[in-house]
Parts: sequence; C-alpha cells; structure tokens
Amino acid sequence: MSAALLQVDNVHAHYGKSHVLQGVRMHVADGELVTLLGRNGAGKTTTLKCIAGAMAPTQGQVQFAGQVTSKLATHQVAQRGICLVPEHRGIFKLLTVEENLMLGQRKKSPWQLDDVYQIFPRLKERRTNGGGQLSGGEQQMLSIGRALMNAPRLLMLDEPVEGLAPVIVEEIVAQLKVIKASGVSILLVEQNLEVCTQLADRHYIIEQGAIVHEASNAEFLADDAVKDRYLGVGMA
Repeated sequence: MSAALLQVDNVHAHYGKSHVLQGVRMHVADGELVTLLGRNGAGKTTTLKCIAGAMAPTQGQVQFAGQVTSKLATHQVAQRGICLVPEHRGIFKLLTVEENLMLGQRKKSPWQLDDVYQIFPRLKERRTNGGGQLSGGEQQMLSIGRALMNAPRLLMLDEPVEGLAPVIVEEIVAQLKVIKASGVSILLVEQNLEVCTQLADRHYIIEQGAIVHEASNAEFLADDAVKDRYLGVGMA
C-alpha cells in the first residue's frame, strides 16, 4: 500500500450550531479510487468541502501530500492539486465549452486541451457551443475536463452521474477509468452503487457525520447486510 496522499484526521465541522461532521477519519492513497457513501444528509458533501478548503474544520485536520491544508484558503488548496467537481457542476453557461476549459488551464498540467478532447470527444464536437446549451451529461464532462486542466493529484467528484441517462453514465465511468489509470487519485461521492463498485478500490460509509464502515471493493460487494443497514439497498 502506497503512503496516503490524503489524510483526514478526526475532522469536525459545524453549520452554526449544527454539528455536521463528528470526527471523520479517512485516507486516499496515491493512484487510488475511493468512494464515500451514505444516505442524504450524512455529511458527504461537507467532508468534500472541508478537504477542498471551502469550509474550515472546527476540530481535526486535513493533510495532503504530507502537509496540513485545512487552514489554507480554497485557491491555495487547489494549487496543491486538490480539485472538486461540485454537484451543481459550476460551469459558466454564457462561455463556450473551450472558454470554460481554458479557465482551468495550468501550464504545467499533464492534461491540456487536446488531452481533454481525446477522452471527451463530445466536448470537442461542442467546443464552440455555450455551456448552457449542453446536456446534463455534457456539462458533467466539461466540469471534469476543466478540473483535469488544473493539474489535479486528487480529483473529488460529488454525485457525477446523478440524473444522467444510462448510456452517458457508462461513458463517464469509462472516462473515470482512464483518468485513474493516468495516476490521478479520485474521491467519489455517488449514490449509484453499480458505478461505485465498477470503479473503486475501497469504500467508506458515513452516517451522522462519522465513518461507520470501511471495506475493500470485494468485501463491500459480498456484504449485503452492510449495504442494507447503512445505505438501505438490501434485497428487493
């Protein structure tokens, strides 16, 4: 097992008086794809926000590549190579596909425009279209492509296939496999368990702001009781 690239250690977070994260502990190794699973409101998105620097933990810390990042501003965290693709995708609807991509460009990124177009051929076809003219799946591809141009070492995805047609889901899963194979670590929050088990090395389950279960992909696939208890996806 390679050393942890990301280490989340006893992280607590609050929204006002609401104690949302209650001692989250997890790690992601270099080149690993890890899922963070849980019911709505369990604390998944808040965990991603704390890692990305969009929210400061009230206790505990986040370390990335051996350095504490939990006291840094969001842009400083991004400069170190943590990229969050949020659930709402955050693309600029009035800019073209290519303009959206160029906004994320960093000269040193191994992913430049042609590389993004190679794994997302739809974006190349649509490169002069406005972001607002894209389908949901194309917007998701654009959001991931823009993050890649920012040279991520860790790509965090919040519900990337939610509401998308099955054929588009398959396409995005295939592209995430390519991104992972290139050496980018991925932390995935996703409700679609089939997608998760196709991609992940390990799974964490969060409930009421704390990690309650960790398993390898094989262990997770075999354990219906855990899936039923924490995710409510038992035998139909």
